Amino acid sequence: NSSKVSGINDIIENIQDLFLFREFRLKHDPHPSFAKEGWPFIAISVGLALLILWLTNLIAALPFILIAAFVVQFFRDPPRTIPEDANVILSPADGKIICIEQAHDVYQDVQALKISVFMNVFNVHSNRAPADGEVLDVQYFAGKFVNADFDKASTENERNAVILRMSNGQRITFVQVAGLIARRILCYTNPGEWLKRGERYGFIRFGSRVDVYLPLNATPLVSIGQKVKATETILARID
Repeated sequence: NSSKVSGINDIIENIQDLFLFREFRLKHDPHPSFAKEGWPFIAISVGLALLILWLTNLIAALPFILIAAFVVQFFRDPPRTIPEDANVILSPADGKIICIEQAHDVYQDVQALKISVFMNVFNVHSNRAPADGEVLDVQYFAGKFVNADFDKASTENERNAVILRMSNGQRITFVQVAGLIARRILCYTNPGEWLKRGERYGFIRFGSRVDVYLPLNATPLVSIGQKVKATETILARID
């Protein structure tokens, strides 16, 4: 019953993301309401549904309409309010916290606080920068496509890591990890570029996770199982 209630809540949140654009996209966010990565998929699925509906009837077209509705909700990209505190680390993705532990950051070869966000197919899949800073390195690794909910996905799956030097000199790593269904990681930032908190820097198609590695002096502000929203949810504080 709890899983059904959670699923219903997810659907309600999706509808809110699609139609309640917070005073018409907050009047300050020119980014499209839907991720550019999804425009071809949206056009094809909606066009096919309309064509089937025109050629046949509603019953025959219903499966195509449902598929189109899923595609539209998957590629939604709603605006988010960015917290002003510069010493906090923001969630880079929508989803659920599945890991908070001390771990080895293999990308910087240091011990770190690891916080992982798992995204299911109903979450927004646009990835956003968790902090202001300079991109020092971007590392891509080919790999497997096991369930992103498994711990081994962090080291075995296809992944893309971004190492960022924050304004205060601290370094963090955030890693896009492909999942069982996700087969395409997109990253748009490069070494030497400056990312702003909440800035869209990438996208993962169809279910995945993002691992965030922080200095050991970071204080986690989330808990296992907690639902988070990209940019709006504060993962941790670094003082």
